[in-house]
Amino acid sequence: MSGTSTLLTDLSQVTPERDIARDLARRAVWVAPAFVAVGAIGWGATGAASAAIALVLVVANFLIGAAIITRAVSISLNALYGAVLFGYLIRLGVLAVIAVALKGSGDWFAAVPFAITLLVTHLGLLTWETRYVSASLAFPGLAPEPVQQVTPEENHAK
Repeated sequence: MSGTSTLLTDLSQVTPERDIARDLARRAVWVAPAFVAVGAIGWGATGAASAAIALVLVVANFLIGAAIITRAVSISLNALYGAVLFGYLIRLGVLAVIAVALKGSGDWFAAVPFAITLLVTHLGLLTWETRYVSASLAFPGLAPEPVQQVTPEENHAK
């Protein structure tokens, strides 16, 4: 019986959505200099600042989405469905409100690099992440790193 309770405890600690969101955030840090540089080249300091704000919003969106899923999955399946749907709609609405508020905030904001960075990084990071996500029940979330095989000759040589 203790083996079952240990298994249930271990399964409750599995949060593939959080792992994936953190991995997406890590990849966003890798591409951030390129987007900020393009914003700076095309629109100066306002373009760089606008691209940086968009990157922060993208990472926050992924992390908040994962937090919503992590919380809802511990409640029930129906709570998960509702949280995913309404959480997406609310986060999309918040992004729209932020974009409109920033656009009307003055000359320090450039809408074009903001919009390009927001759209390209959302879609690009998700596409990039599909290469690293495991679609199996054995390894939910990120796929494990491949193990290098040792030949019998190499094994006996040691």
